[in-house]
Amino acid sequence: MLSITFFYSLLISSFIGSLLIVLDIDGNYMLGRISNENYRVIGFFWICYIMIMMPLTMLFISQLLGFNAKKEYNEFLRKPIVLFRNTDDFFFVFSVLTVISILSVIYTVMSVDKIPLIEMFKGSNNLGELRIQASHAFSGNVYIKNIFAIGLTPILSLVAYIFASFSSKRRWRFLFVLLFPCAIFINIYDLQKSPIFFYFLMFILINVYIGKLRLNYKYLVLFGFSGVFLIILLYAFVQKVTSLDQFLSYNSGPIGRLILSQIAPFYLHLDLFGNQMDFLAGKSLPGMLLGLYDLEQIRSAKIVMEHYFPERVDQGIAGVLNTLYAGEAYANFGNYGILFGTIYIALVIQLIYIAFIRMPKHPVVVTVFVYFTVNIPRTLVGGFADFLFNPFWILVSVIFLGSLILIKIKYDFVADFKNYIKRLGN
Repeated sequence: MLSITFFYSLLISSFIGSLLIVLDIDGNYMLGRISNENYRVIGFFWICYIMIMMPLTMLFISQLLGFNAKKEYNEFLRKPIVLFRNTDDFFFVFSVLTVISILSVIYTVMSVDKIPLIEMFKGSNNLGELRIQASHAFSGNVYIKNIFAIGLTPILSLVAYIFASFSSKRRWRFLFVLLFPCAIFINIYDLQKSPIFFYFLMFILINVYIGKLRLNYKYLVLFGFSGVFLIILLYAFVQKVTSLDQFLSYNSGPIGRLILSQIAPFYLHLDLFGNQMDFLAGKSLPGMLLGLYDLEQIRSAKIVMEHYFPERVDQGIAGVLNTLYAGEAYANFGNYGILFGTIYIALVIQLIYIAFIRMPKHPVVVTVFVYFTVNIPRTLVGGFADFLFNPFWILVSVIFLGSLILIKIKYDFVADFKNYIKRLGN
């Protein structure tokens, strides 16, 4: 979790691009639209602050809680997988969730006018517009799509995979066979490139954590080349990028998308809010919270896109300009948002990491740990409000960890009651 956060979210997706931007050699089309070039320098210093303060805060928390990262991580890898002797109750709950997820995937497909994945195989030439329509012009209930179809299905498939690997009962293999293709489809149906990549990354981490895979340089090279090949394939089919120069260019294609496109909108946030537009003052919080005060949710990434690229929004080929959490933190709370938001996020990430490392290695615990391992770094380059209140994170914790705790309490209660009866008989 910490390695992906630092090397992917901060170093690769943020710091490298910021170096190019502050040196004014980025050549990125977004930076051509800022009104004040001084923000190239201001933004770079904020990124440097984040690169220093986030790991420093994590180190402080570790020292405070007596957490030895290397030692406890290795102990976690050596822990055996823990299964309840009777998994019938959990299997029932899991089966109900499986049915809900599969029906949600079917519902999502039926609520999309044209499925981009299918249209790609038909040879459609407007895939960019279809992607936006599938995401932002969804005619169904977005909560069913986002929570149960896109969110829950991949997690359920991973839990089923671990149970199928360690349980002798075929019913878990059956559920995995049902869930795996659904998880693959829901990750690629709208032709987004990152979800399927991160889903396979979760599978790799699952196998590492349960002891079925030991990472070495050979596997890292293999997985690296496989990931690059998948990205090239998706860019070739979806973005129609076929030129070698475009693939190797540092400010366009897959490389540019990785090192510049994620961080460039952060500079647009600095340029827009507090100067051309008032700070949002918390209006980016989840809609269910703002609805209590009759306020409408306003995501800064959408405002930035509408302000700097209105022509693309009108054409229906652009939706939001997501960036490092610092962009949304600044848009809502100014400099204080970045200053204290960085410390807060570092605190949350480190506490989650320590908690899962010290938990028993039950299939549910391992899966939720892997989910946070992959999705926290993704959320880090997606927004700040999700770290303040994330309904799906809470839902995942309640459904999986909560049901696990309740079942464990039931088993302990039944066992204690039987022992009490025996003592009375004696």
